[in-house]
Amino acid sequence: MLDTIPNKEEMTALVGESLYDVWSTLCAFIDERYDMERLWGKGGKAWKYEYKYRRGGKTLCALYARENCIGFMVILGKDERLKFEEDRENYAKEVQEIYDKAQTYHDGKWIMFEPVDTSLFHDFIKLLRIKRKPNRP
Repeated sequence: MLDTIPNKEEMTALVGESLYDVWSTLCAFIDERYDMERLWGKGGKAWKYEYKYRRGGKTLCALYARENCIGFMVILGKDERLKFEEDRENYAKEVQEIYDKAQTYHDGKWIMFEPVDTSLFHDFIKLLRIKRKPNRP
């Protein structure tokens, strides 16, 4: 857990204006569809901040921030990977490539995107739907 949650100015200074816009648009996109607990944390060795969407002890996804870079991670378990693979041709080529390169661990395939614009958001939401149906009307 973080002692202080970064505000808009701190986040903008860290990732830059255009990436902050991508970050806040992605958060709004997720918030529109999912009623989740949102937790700020330290980003480990590679990132300054982690921002997780969780419900009932299960993580839906996490966003990460470091200097001039943001990350969006989804972890797909075995059954979820099968669902993605059945539908993979309906995802952007870039999403398929990042999926293929992603490391698979005992708890699932850790897929990390580093979005620079909103062009893959439609695919991100499809990936989240595999994990959990949206729970906002």
